[in-house]
Amino acid sequence: MKSARRRSREFALQGLYSWLLAGQPVSEITAQLEESKGFERADRAYFSLLMRGAIEQQGTLEEALAPCLDRKVHELSPVERGILLLGAWELKNAAEVPYRVVINEAVELAKSFGGTDGHKYVNGVLDKLAKSLRTQEARAGV
Repeated sequence: MKSARRRSREFALQGLYSWLLAGQPVSEITAQLEESKGFERADRAYFSLLMRGAIEQQGTLEEALAPCLDRKVHELSPVERGILLLGAWELKNAAEVPYRVVINEAVELAKSFGGTDGHKYVNGVLDKLAKSLRTQEARAGV
């Protein structure tokens, strides 16, 4: 059984994917996703925070991710890019979510929606990012 937050992350990833590929307005994407099967079991508020936050802070988040990547952000698959944006947003803005949970959730998204070994890449990138954004927590291994 998936948690409401996991469902929120899945829907936010779908929204980011749509936004990255088609550049559709966020309001249209959100309206479409809210009509999707299973959306009622998602945490609507967290979905909105994730999706809007990742889109509004895209530039800042991608700058933070850049030193952790082995290629330019625009060379990433849209799925991996979306997952990394969501993970980066949570690491930066959702201090109440332990960094290990953020990374684990991103890895699970990559396993479900990404390429064969995409989850390993996502894990490595977000682990490096966590060490710079959540230095204290990462050092403590919490």
